Amino acid sequence: MGDGYGDRPEGVLGAAELFDGVGLAYERAFGRLPAQLAAVAWLTARLPAGARVLDVGSGTGRPVAALLAAAGHEVTGIDVSRTMVELAREQVPGARFEQVDVRDHTPPEGGYDAVCAFFPLLMMERKEQIAAVRRMASWLVPGGLLVSATVPADVEGLEITWMGRRARVSSFSAEAYLGLLREECGLEVLHHDLSVFTPEVPGGEPEEHLFCYARRGAAAGG
Repeated sequence: MGDGYGDRPEGVLGAAELFDGVGLAYERAFGRLPAQLAAVAWLTARLPAGARVLDVGSGTGRPVAALLAAAGHEVTGIDVSRTMVELAREQVPGARFEQVDVRDHTPPEGGYDAVCAFFPLLMMERKEQIAAVRRMASWLVPGGLLVSATVPADVEGLEITWMGRRARVSSFSAEAYLGLLREECGLEVLHHDLSVFTPEVPGGEPEEHLFCYARRGAAAGG
């Protein structure tokens, strides 16, 4: 996750701090998320051999980067958390991981066949989220796929406690997020689905998730 807030109250963590502290606990809580596993399976079935894939907010590298690398794809993971990048490099040696914000990432010449973005933007302001999704869409080759997920909610700068840590989050309603993909990014939304998942942690509370599969057209802009 990136972090667009420069005036956080005391005790409210930025994305890098929060995920440095969470570490492997995040994988234990969310590593068996059925809708995410289904999304990766859907993507893997449609990628050409040796596809170039970017995993934004790659976390510990599992399950997303690990599954894609095992399928023979050229995977780059990016994350703002130093701890997460170190864990991912150790756990998924078949992929490459960088500690960098999506807003600062430079894609390779020719772009990516696919971009995965599972919940990486929630700690950014909405205007930063819009810019980030547009950037990710622009990195796709013609016909490339963006597989993403968010927590659909009409909130801006909401303070929450998540996995025992205080954070500030923003998001869009499901309708607004789909509009972002279609109207701001010019993507064709192939599939979207709302689901509920309870993290595998003591006292975990159900979360609503929106998963979207989208494609860049042959002449689409970013």
